[in-house]
Amino acid sequence: MRSSSWTAALLCVFALSAVANARADNLGAVGPVYPITEPDMLESIQAKLRAKQASGEIDRRNREAQARAQTFIEQPAPLAGITTVTAPRTFFFDPSVVLERDVIDQTGRVITPAGTRVNPLEKITLSRRLFFFDARDSRQVAQARAVMDRDGAGVKLVLVAGSYMDLMRKWKRRVYFDQQGELSQRLGIRRVPAMVGQEGMRLRIDELLPGGLP
Repeated sequence: MRSSSWTAALLCVFALSAVANARADNLGAVGPVYPITEPDMLESIQAKLRAKQASGEIDRRNREAQARAQTFIEQPAPLAGITTVTAPRTFFFDPSVVLERDVIDQTGRVITPAGTRVNPLEKITLSRRLFFFDARDSRQVAQARAVMDRDGAGVKLVLVAGSYMDLMRKWKRRVYFDQQGELSQRLGIRRVPAMVGQEGMRLRIDELLPGGLP
């Protein structure tokens, strides 16, 4: 039973009770009781949806949502806080971390205790250099192309702004985008173009003037 029917039934019960309990000589004026009708919420929503479907509004909104998603995929928002290099600079990044908890093997034996300072470069090496650049700057795009032609598979191209999909289609080569700025923030990169490579137990970051080869 719908809520409107319940409401009408209860009102009738209350009205009849009041009449039955009243004194015969003091009934007062009793008028007709009408059911209070409430619109069915689900039917109302469905009616609005049917109207929007008929008008083409739903299809239009779906197309707009798909276009926004495609734009986000094709050209993510530029990373905030990254500018263009105006003067070359070199600095180093130490990837060492201090363990917050013991590292144990499958038997429970402690391999490396908490508090130990560990440098990942002692176990692995950065096999390819990373070239960070802004694809909105034609000088940096030409620079990235020159680096790619010179170093081939020895370099990874990483965008901080612009369309990596356009470059991948044009160059037939994988181009990465630094999602949420995880790499650039971790490495302390605030200006591009920048080349990252391993030097001993540290990573060397060279901020380069746009257009020149590192």
